[in-house]
Amino acid sequence: MALVSMTGFADAQGGRDGARWRWEAKSVNGKGLDLRLRTPPGFDAIEPPARMLANERFRRGSIQATLTIEVPESARGLRIDAVALASAVRIAQEIATETGLPPARIDGLLALKGVIVQDDVVPADAAARGERDAGILETLAAAFDALARARRTEGAKLSAVLAAQIGEIERLTGEAGRLAAAQPAALRDKLAAQLKELLDAGTVAEDRLAQEVALLAVRGDVREELDRLQSHVQEARALLASGEAVGRKLDFLAQEFNREANTLCSKSADIQLTRTGLALKAAIDQFREQAQNVE
Repeated sequence: MALVSMTGFADAQGGRDGARWRWEAKSVNGKGLDLRLRTPPGFDAIEPPARMLANERFRRGSIQATLTIEVPESARGLRIDAVALASAVRIAQEIATETGLPPARIDGLLALKGVIVQDDVVPADAAARGERDAGILETLAAAFDALARARRTEGAKLSAVLAAQIGEIERLTGEAGRLAAAQPAALRDKLAAQLKELLDAGTVAEDRLAQEVALLAVRGDVREELDRLQSHVQEARALLASGEAVGRKLDFLAQEFNREANTLCSKSADIQLTRTGLALKAAIDQFREQAQNVE
């Protein structure tokens, strides 16, 4: 399985008994799998099976699925909201009693907003509603399949970007290694000049200076950080080639990359090595930003 992105968009359409519906599904980054359904009133029953459809196809990502129902005007009907009408009648009677004004006419009450509502045609029996919901879920499955394909297509592009970024991290690590190899000699020469000045002045004991020199040499040794960076490069390439859902692992690996680059910069005693370390941190930051798009 190729690398899969968490970003994508898809839609699908269906219909039954004169009604048409359309699903829009879009996906963005998420720590886990988070499905948010937006449906018209009366379609709550499809939510549990819709979540099952998502769980069968996706592992991570924040997914929003929106259902739109289109019903021809000829298929719509009018009905009176009995609760709203009763409230309007009660209020009208109270006003007439308090003010002595004539009671409200029925046409005036019916003209109030919410008293007469226009309904979409809803199947009256459970079997018909079940068939309608099954058709809507079938369309949702098609939309999710299309979304999964879109995420795989985006993942293929993402894989190429990540591979190039890993190559840049490897190049900068090699450059840091070459610069670090010259660091002990440069540090030795610099310390030798400083030691000569201090010893000539007679202000510091030679054994104390020897201890400080040894400590600086240990602190400036970056071979362990470079080895770990090279190891992380190989691990990153192995993850890309594994064909699994590796988004979390890549994100963790990016943190490890950054930790070693920070230590490399802190140990650097050379301006060129520091600059390379900073370029390495920038490349790692770009890698982590892209890795957060991976499922």
